[in-house]
Amino acid sequence: MDLDSMNILAVVPARGGSKGIPKKNLCKIAGVSLIGHVGQVIGQLPWVDKAVISTDDPNMAEEATRYGIDAPFLRPEALSSDSATGVDTWKHALVFAEKHYGIQFDITLYLEPTSPFRQAVDIERTVLELASREHLAAATVSRTPGSYTPHKTLTIDEKGDVAFYLKEGKKFSIRQEIPSYYHRNGICYAMKRDALLVCDCILSERCAAVIIDRDVVNIDEPVDLEFARMLLEKN
Repeated sequence: MDLDSMNILAVVPARGGSKGIPKKNLCKIAGVSLIGHVGQVIGQLPWVDKAVISTDDPNMAEEATRYGIDAPFLRPEALSSDSATGVDTWKHALVFAEKHYGIQFDITLYLEPTSPFRQAVDIERTVLELASREHLAAATVSRTPGSYTPHKTLTIDEKGDVAFYLKEGKKFSIRQEIPSYYHRNGICYAMKRDALLVCDCILSERCAAVIIDRDVVNIDEPVDLEFARMLLEKN
């Protein structure tokens, strides 16, 4: 599959109002901001035609431009609240970018700064999986550790009694016997243009899974940031 023959847009969402970690996307790991890490990876992908940041924060827009990500707009207030969805943010960026550049894109990527351990090969695998098959979307996932699967999840009733979330959970006392489960890791989402414009969920129907089988971090709380720094130092 020749990616150079397609028009591909990368969208980097970076809302300024993060509550868990204020100004989270400007936080640094190994001297580079989370936004900077995204920009560095995009710079390794010559087949990405345009890259834009979707942010309501002028400082984040400025940081993006330092790393080769365009900032042709500031995200409107309606898409900057806690209730704004990722898919609406993505759609807005696509529509604005097409008008701004005068290009109709074939495929668009959604690259969250909160997954700083992404590699160029992760994104390329995701796009190739999307482009080479009859999928409408593709997303990177990681295997869920056995202790966090539904078979190990517990509930507590109004009396304070604990029980398995799944009735058959007690049958799976050995971790190796638990079925495989996966969770989103935020490294890369990819979607065909027309599919994005009509969908209401990033994980749309006919979404291909691209499995990442190494340690990654999705930063949400301060402890995640410290864990990411520790992993980077270790590796």
